[in-house]
Amino acid sequence: MKYSFNTKLKSICDERNNRLCIGLDLDPEKLPKEIGNDLVNMESFAKDIIDATISFCPVYKPNMAFFERFGSKGYALMERLIDHINGRAITIADGKRGDIGNTTHQYATAIFDTIGFDAITVSPYMGRDSILPFLENNEKGAFVLCLTSNASASDLQFSKKDEDMLYEYVAKLSVDLNTENNVGIVVGATNPAQMESLRDISSGLSWLIPGIGAQGGNLETSITIGNKNGVGIVNVSRGILYAGNGRLEDVVKSAQNYTNQIRKIL
Repeated sequence: MKYSFNTKLKSICDERNNRLCIGLDLDPEKLPKEIGNDLVNMESFAKDIIDATISFCPVYKPNMAFFERFGSKGYALMERLIDHINGRAITIADGKRGDIGNTTHQYATAIFDTIGFDAITVSPYMGRDSILPFLENNEKGAFVLCLTSNASASDLQFSKKDEDMLYEYVAKLSVDLNTENNVGIVVGATNPAQMESLRDISSGLSWLIPGIGAQGGNLETSITIGNKNGVGIVNVSRGILYAGNGRLEDVVKSAQNYTNQIRKIL
């Protein structure tokens, strides 16, 4: 039986009693010297992290830029990591794609069919045509950039669109597109003042919540609000990958600490 993306996401999060998404932003300059910073050692490091956390972590999010910097070898590494996860967790491509419909169809084929990701982050700037091709298979999901955690987000997202702020309009558009239960939105944890009302607007949508840890977002607020009327997953990258200078035991300990905190809030 086929299940929609949002249903699958909630199911695995409930099964593992967790809402943690580990961001696989592999930066060779930040890896411990004893690990080394070539692609072979990066792959071994990433696979060790996955194997040590996958029993309790429901979601992994490779940031495509950290792999694309290495060209075809980086792409091949990314594909091998998705193969290594092998359906044991949800995988999100942090690619922030968004283009005209014909081009987006090619992106969807690459991300979902060729590489095998379960979902992707999408920019809505070019309108619904840049989102719809990612939604044709309801087993695959798209997280639409809505209210992000970066410092210059207000340059556009707090502009007015009719009676709404632009981020509110994007949330309403995402709800409108969620006919197959496979749409989510990206909501930064650094925006607590807007999160409550945004959750009311985006009822039923999954949330991907960056900004926890290094950017200062509040974990309890994000989990509490993000999981009302939908499932909200919190992404942590640097706060886990480079805990204790990246030693595997410290990385796993950090991931487990976040998990314990999340479980207390749920």
